[in-house]
Amino acid sequence: MKVSQALLIYSSLVVLWRPGIGQPYLRLRPSPSDNLPVKDIIEHPDPEYDPKEQDLDDRTLRKKLGSNFDPHFMSVVAPAPQVNLSISDPLHRLKGPLPNELKKLDLGETPYGTRLKMGKKARRKFLQWLWAYTYCPVLYTWKDLGIRFWPRYIKEGNCFAERSCSFPEGMYCKPVKSVTKTFLRWYCQGWSRQKYCTWIPVQYPVISECKCAC
Repeated sequence: MKVSQALLIYSSLVVLWRPGIGQPYLRLRPSPSDNLPVKDIIEHPDPEYDPKEQDLDDRTLRKKLGSNFDPHFMSVVAPAPQVNLSISDPLHRLKGPLPNELKKLDLGETPYGTRLKMGKKARRKFLQWLWAYTYCPVLYTWKDLGIRFWPRYIKEGNCFAERSCSFPEGMYCKPVKSVTKTFLRWYCQGWSRQKYCTWIPVQYPVISECKCAC
């Protein structure tokens, strides 16, 4: 699924104020964007719009979310702190076999029409080095969505962006694919004693692939 398509089905749920009345309400219309990961949602600060303890029954909410509950990307409680491994050395970021487009790369041709001789070992080392500097991994970190989402924690993807991924420099790792995960969102209508709140399903896009691009 393309990034723009994924975001078209993401409900932004931005809190607004209705002119002249001063009551908060939620705009559920999708908010298209090419920016991933998803930016933090502007929440109404009044705790009256938070779910109460009786609204957070784990068994009830698991049943409501059903098969959409993905323990690899969501957590009800705060996950244990992750050890931040240094990825400053590009060789430490490589995963999987060498891409086919690099395997087929012709390294012998020069701008002057001559051919360079390169042994198999030298070619393999150079391609490994080239891949290390153009590889764009998805780096996952846990994000707290707040009490108005269930599960509250999502494993969010980010593209490696500490430096350029091309020669010459100028291209950077950018998201090219995303997957959507369904969460429950606490949604309130009305105000004061007329307020009605319930959990509704919303789709949240997560970066699943990054590539070196302009």
